[in-house]
Amino acid sequence: MKILQLIHKPQNRGAETFACQLSGHLVALGHQVEIVALFSGEASLPYKGEIHNLNASPGTRFFDVKAWKRLAGIIRSFKPDIVQANAGDTLKYAVFSKLFFRWKTPILFRNASEVGRYLNSNFQKHYNSFLYRHIGWVASVSKASEQDLLRQFSFLKGKTEVLPVGLEEKKEIPPVKLNPASVNHIVHVGGFSFEKNHKGLLRILKLVLDMDDQVHLHLVGDGPLKKEIELEVKKMRLVTRVSFHGFVNNPLSYINAGNVLVLPSIIEGLPGVLLEAMFCRTPVVAYNVGGISEIVNPETGYLIEKDNEEAFAKTVGELLASSDPIRLAKANEMVRKKFINKNIALKFVNSYRKLVEGEE
Repeated sequence: MKILQLIHKPQNRGAETFACQLSGHLVALGHQVEIVALFSGEASLPYKGEIHNLNASPGTRFFDVKAWKRLAGIIRSFKPDIVQANAGDTLKYAVFSKLFFRWKTPILFRNASEVGRYLNSNFQKHYNSFLYRHIGWVASVSKASEQDLLRQFSFLKGKTEVLPVGLEEKKEIPPVKLNPASVNHIVHVGGFSFEKNHKGLLRILKLVLDMDDQVHLHLVGDGPLKKEIELEVKKMRLVTRVSFHGFVNNPLSYINAGNVLVLPSIIEGLPGVLLEAMFCRTPVVAYNVGGISEIVNPETGYLIEKDNEEAFAKTVGELLASSDPIRLAKANEMVRKKFINKNIALKFVNSYRKLVEGEE
């Protein structure tokens, strides 16, 4: 089969990373893949082939006819069996290119979050409803994401399924030394965006420090709110308690070196960082949002109700004192059985075939 993967831009975000990892496995299975980015970006993504760029204009993305035409040209040249739109503005560009330039390839949309959280007006809901009526299939990252989508757009019933993110198999994890060496280390991996709730995390850190002052927080990632969080750290007098590592090529090494991985997000789909921690046998503490409860339960980790910062901090403190090796082993086993990318790629191929056969 021929699959065109449409991504927002080369950036170190879960949707783009997974699309590239998936594409590599599809190629290994004998399929042909082209990856096309809407916008320019500087990140180096995990894909050995070329990533084409539409050079779309962020300022005119609601009526970017030139970019729609360029996408149509790529589709006519490559002749894909499937166009997969991977989050961001990709669905918008795919649908309008298809309508304006009359190509017939079916569109599969990868729903990586909870769309209902972003629909703040009737216009947004009607606009998104229009887009969804022009796709053939939706692959949601979690059951929670799928259910949220169907609550908003019930006409998609029968056209969705859950296809989760996964991990690349790792035989060795390069070691990283976290400093200061004499303390316990809390690790958070994620972009600096409002969804990740870094301010809430800093409040949680203060509560943990009240119980144990030999603790250090490591923030791995980059993003638009990083400077604001750096100022917040100074304001809260936590400069000696928090390290900013920026984007790193080996986040798994930081997770593996930590005593606990935390994720107090306010919006999530199915965060791969939790799977990475489970793979490393690092304890996880996370808020019960999105699809997190589908992987974090009393057998695999520690699930805290959203906004309960006191309970979150108490659990982190208890884990720093003593972790549960049986729980860590069960979490690792779950990841190896259900969330390895080369196996998930086979499920995507099955979905592609069902969609293509249904269009014929």
